[in-house]
Amino acid sequence: MTLYDIPLTTIDGNTTTLERYRGKRLLIVNVASRCGFTPQYRGLEELFRRHKDDLVVLGFPCNQFGRQEPGSGQEIRAFCDEYYGVSFPLFAKIDVNGVNTHPLYKRLKAAKKGLLGREAIRWNFTKFLVDRNGEVAKRYGPLVRPEAIEKELYG
Repeated sequence: MTLYDIPLTTIDGNTTTLERYRGKRLLIVNVASRCGFTPQYRGLEELFRRHKDDLVVLGFPCNQFGRQEPGSGQEIRAFCDEYYGVSFPLFAKIDVNGVNTHPLYKRLKAAKKGLLGREAIRWNFTKFLVDRNGEVAKRYGPLVRPEAIEKELYG
């Protein structure tokens, strides 16, 4: 099974995979609406709008860090629309750590470990860059802003 074959659920409850994004770079982010890093939604949206022919931002809400994403899919979608005008794809809330870690995040974390070789996600807004061939190319911590990633990728 490749990264593109892992079953996912959209924020609206539809089943899908990443197959539709094959050939593009992906920036996969665990997001939360009540986090100190939540303003990164703005930078992620700008990055997506400027480069969506090459780079797709994918948001995965997660409530594992300080219960900072307590809402339903509908509430998360409404928040993202109202405050940040998010047009990049959002998915159903998932776990990124622990026994219920989503298979996508198992794959991402195994491919690119974090600080001191840790697999565990430390906090919301950890980002994984997947290259055009579906390989996990880089992992960025929550402190790395979307603008820095854009500068790195597009100069």
